[in-house]
Amino acid sequence: MNKLTFIFLFFASFVFSQQNDLDNYGLFGTKVYSDLKEALDLTKGVYKLDLSYKKINPKLFAKIGKLRDLQALKLRGNEIINLPVSFLDLTNLIYFASYNNEFSQFPLEINKLQQLNYLEFFGAKFDSIPSDIAYLNKLKVFKISSTYDTLRLPNTLKYLKNLEELSIENCVLDSFPVDLFQIEKLHFLSLINVNIFYITKHFENLSNLEVLVLDGNQLHNIPYQIYKAKNLRLLSVKGNHLSKLPDTISQLENLSLLDVRGNGFSKEYISELKALLPGCEIRF
Repeated sequence: MNKLTFIFLFFASFVFSQQNDLDNYGLFGTKVYSDLKEALDLTKGVYKLDLSYKKINPKLFAKIGKLRDLQALKLRGNEIINLPVSFLDLTNLIYFASYNNEFSQFPLEINKLQQLNYLEFFGAKFDSIPSDIAYLNKLKVFKISSTYDTLRLPNTLKYLKNLEELSIENCVLDSFPVDLFQIEKLHFLSLINVNIFYITKHFENLSNLEVLVLDGNQLHNIPYQIYKAKNLRLLSVKGNHLSKLPDTISQLENLSLLDVRGNGFSKEYISELKALLPGCEIRF
């Protein structure tokens, strides 16, 4: 695959997945219900539920656990701040995403939802993730963004051995999440605007990593060990305080796109980067 094809497919797949995410999870071709009352009246055979922009009756929401067949649930702009206790009865849930609901607490005992493949929170207000998230053995995609505050990550994240995509954006991490660099299946890692000042040198476990996005942070250098992420195709470090990158970046033979905008690299150094990476598109 050439570099332009990779770049196009990467961004196209990202946009497509955001628009059609429910199509990708649960039984293919099944109806996506958008009325909670209708779904609860049926109880059985409801596999997908999209309650985006719906005003949710709290009494009905408390009964959502009756939808034992439910595999995909999306919430968006519902003005809810808590998930009901019965949410944990959705043991067949594969996909759960919430956007612009200001949850004050991450779901406790989420380890009961053993089938989860995809978990996303955008615009929540919780400040920590419980350690028992490590029991979600099937989790492949985990996204947290716009929590408005500090966010504490548990050191148990390293036990999510099947995690392939992790995105943490627009919050303040209390420290750099070193444990993330122990997740060997990770192929997409995005840490955007999370106020990190350094990244760990331990790239040796990230041999499957293809996309690394570190935009909008306080980074002054990138460890020379980055060359150990040998399958890296896209590296973005926009909006940091970098003056140069390690020369070992030349060993990233699969690198197709490097975005260094917003770091103030000199023209001379950009020319040097182009010499180091002759087959890579560099945005500056």
